[in-house]
Amino acid sequence: MTRSKSVLGIVASLIIAVLLLTAGSQGSVSLGGYPLFALCGSIGFALHWAVFVPSYAFKTEHYFDLTGSLSYITTVAAAIVLNPSLDLRDLIICAMITVWALRLGSFLFWRIKKDGQDKRFIVMKTKFTWFLMTWTIGGLWVLVTMAAGLAALTSNITAELGLISYLGIALWLFGFIVEVTADNQKTEFRKNPDNRNRFITTGVWSWSQHANYFGEITLWFGLALVALPVLSGWQLATLISPVFVYFLLTKVSGIPLLDRLAKQKWGTDSDYLSYTQATSKLLLWPPKT
Repeated sequence: MTRSKSVLGIVASLIIAVLLLTAGSQGSVSLGGYPLFALCGSIGFALHWAVFVPSYAFKTEHYFDLTGSLSYITTVAAAIVLNPSLDLRDLIICAMITVWALRLGSFLFWRIKKDGQDKRFIVMKTKFTWFLMTWTIGGLWVLVTMAAGLAALTSNITAELGLISYLGIALWLFGFIVEVTADNQKTEFRKNPDNRNRFITTGVWSWSQHANYFGEITLWFGLALVALPVLSGWQLATLISPVFVYFLLTKVSGIPLLDRLAKQKWGTDSDYLSYTQATSKLLLWPPKT
């Protein structure tokens, strides 16, 4: 990637962040005259930029995913500590984000420590602006994905848990279970040396080619439903959170990238072609017979 494109990516990320921070701050409780949503929403960027410095100096990507998880946890912790009027909804949202971040962050961190490197970063980590852009987008990812939840945590509106909230909790639990199950099944599959160059077709992977992404998207839609009853006005713009996750994972860096790599590896394998034709791309759905 050229330097100009990297700079453009950084600028675009910051513009999106400013717009979302402005929208989410409408109806937010204040701290010292500043919207708590904006203060907490900036934490992810601060942490990513802070860790970027030694990461670039030592040319390592090992702490990228861990920084993301730390950003989620630190952000919700700050919102909980600084918000003077917490309710049950706030505590549930905090638990959802914290549990998800701890689980996924630790899983990705130990995976990269085991593998030794993330192939996506081989060239990138040697290019200052490209690497900085990636860490900046990491901060944006944290803000956008948790925007609806953070807006609810910092909202000056309170409401009893209702049908929509309970539906959201159920969706989050279902998505979380699917994601954890998918990751664990693939990890066990790869432990067998005979499977090193094979693709998984068992367990939840027999119902979805990207079962972990289905779980990820589902849980964020669930969290957005829990947040919805206490959002109003421009805060509703933060509901872009699950839409953003869906778009990124299905159209940009998730499924398209993995499918391209899989086709390069198994594109002429008749078993792989049969699997892709019979198995749902994303949704958990019984395979075609």
